[in-house]
Amino acid sequence: MTLPRAAVRAIYDRVGARQDSQSWYEDVALAELIAHGRFETAETVLEFGCGTGRFAVMLLDAHLLPHATYRGLDLSGTMVDLATQRLRPFGGRATAARADVTEPIDASDGAYDRIVSTYLFDILNGDEIRAALSEARRLLAPDGLLCLASLSRGSGLLPRAVSLAWQAVYRVAPARLGGCRAVRLPDHLDGWTIEHRATVVRRGMTSEVIVARPCR
Repeated sequence: MTLPRAAVRAIYDRVGARQDSQSWYEDVALAELIAHGRFETAETVLEFGCGTGRFAVMLLDAHLLPHATYRGLDLSGTMVDLATQRLRPFGGRATAARADVTEPIDASDGAYDRIVSTYLFDILNGDEIRAALSEARRLLAPDGLLCLASLSRGSGLLPRAVSLAWQAVYRVAPARLGGCRAVRLPDHLDGWTIEHRATVVRRGMTSEVIVARPCR
């Protein structure tokens, strides 16, 4: 069972910039996503769940074309404010706005070369994931890519132990974990062709990284 959207928004409004403290395990997954997401050829990027804008700055600083544009969406107003401040040096190339990506997004069909979502699907329930993926399919350009990273179940002694401990806490107090739990991304990607899939581990925390395109 996942948290209601209002509860999720309240958590991340409260957490604010402390969300960046998770970089110690997220960055290895983000590096894997950058290595296989072909961002150097993208001209338009949309991020579902932009958080504080940390990943956006990584892309804009070193991996996107000089004229490429970025748009970030997040349910939390606090996160949007933080991302907006972070993106200010990039001027009109980069914006952030409040939106629920499980609902229709104000953008035309095929508007984006890349749609990115990192550590968001592990907060959503199955219906919400399907809604977000449906909107991603509509918004992706014909040769566009979906780039995902999420918490996943670990294998091996330490990753498995960490996963079991996380699940135990989630069952009794999901809000303490930001509503995040391990998910298996391929289970939700019927109708998508997976071009790259990897599992990465940092100090026992397991993440899954996927780059996919819609089946046409």
